[in-house]
Amino acid sequence: MRILIDECVDQRLRLEFDQHDCQTAAYAGLAGLKNGALLSAAEDAGFDVMITTDQEIPFQQNLLNRRIAIIVR
Repeated sequence: MRILIDECVDQRLRLEFDQHDCQTAAYAGLAGLKNGALLSAAEDAGFDVMITTDQEIPFQQNLLNRRIAIIVR
C-alpha cells in the first residue's frame, strides 16, 4: 500500500508504516499543493491513502469519485 503523509502531519508518523511505501508530501514532490490539487497529484502518483490533520477536506472536496482514501487524524 502507498501512503502519503500530508505536510500538516508530524513526519515521524511514516516510521509507523514500515511494511508499506509511506512517503511525506515533500519526499514525494507534492509539497505546497493544496486540497484538490494535492489529492489529484497523489492519485496520479499511485498513492492509496493520504493521512492529514485537515478536518475541512471532507467538506471542501467532493470525495465521491476519488480513488484515494483519506484519513483525518
